[in-house]
Amino acid sequence: MSIIEATILAIVEGLTEFLPVSSTGHMIIASSLMGIAEAPFTKTFTVTIQSGAILSVVVLYWRRFLQSGDFYLKLFVAFLPAAIVGFVFNDYIDRLLDRVEVVGATLIIGGVVFLLIDRGFKENEASGSESITFRVALKIGLYQCIAMIPGVSRSAATIIGGVSEKLTKKAAAEFSFFLAVPTMAAATGYKLLKFYQAGGGFTPSEMTSLAVGNAVAFVVAMFAIKSFITFLTNHGFKVFGYYRIVAGIIILVLYMSGVKLSV
Repeated sequence: MSIIEATILAIVEGLTEFLPVSSTGHMIIASSLMGIAEAPFTKTFTVTIQSGAILSVVVLYWRRFLQSGDFYLKLFVAFLPAAIVGFVFNDYIDRLLDRVEVVGATLIIGGVVFLLIDRGFKENEASGSESITFRVALKIGLYQCIAMIPGVSRSAATIIGGVSEKLTKKAAAEFSFFLAVPTMAAATGYKLLKFYQAGGGFTPSEMTSLAVGNAVAFVVAMFAIKSFITFLTNHGFKVFGYYRIVAGIIILVLYMSGVKLSV
């Protein structure tokens, strides 16, 4: 993987990780178009650079992470369902990740869902709550489990879950960002542990790619998060619905055309 390829993938990661459009689907498109989708290092790279995206949330919302008390308890309650499901069904989830057609189909289905529910979420905005109870945190955590299906998008599932529980779009999106920190950190750590247990290691050039990738993902994710909150509050989910449908169609067309796709 060249530095340019690492930078492009990191930009894609930073832009899509916290948007409800599936970073997995976009990684498939980007890595496949660059011809590096099947390289063994690519999968490890796409997981590891999530660390840069995670750090962007902590930096942007550092005051919230200095809170004590039930802030972390609510995050733990929301994190627990996905942690349990991910641990129990990890092998099955990994097999689904190899089913690129599943990613394309779920992108399209999710896009249609966004178009159908956008009007209802707009009506909810005027009376939505900014307060997250333990019950709401648990339900958002259960929604996050749906994102174990590749292409669903973790942020899409959790934001929809939050708004379905009568949160404002802003409150739902911000809690989705916070929940990403323990969820993505656990997923990244687990993947790296398995990588090293299998005898893996990084060459100096791969370490350079990882360093560049994390730095770029950090900067781009900060921009994406700040822009997304404003856009979502003002415009809702409709644009993301159309975008997901287009991205899903691109993946399915590439897949059916015989292009080698992997994630």
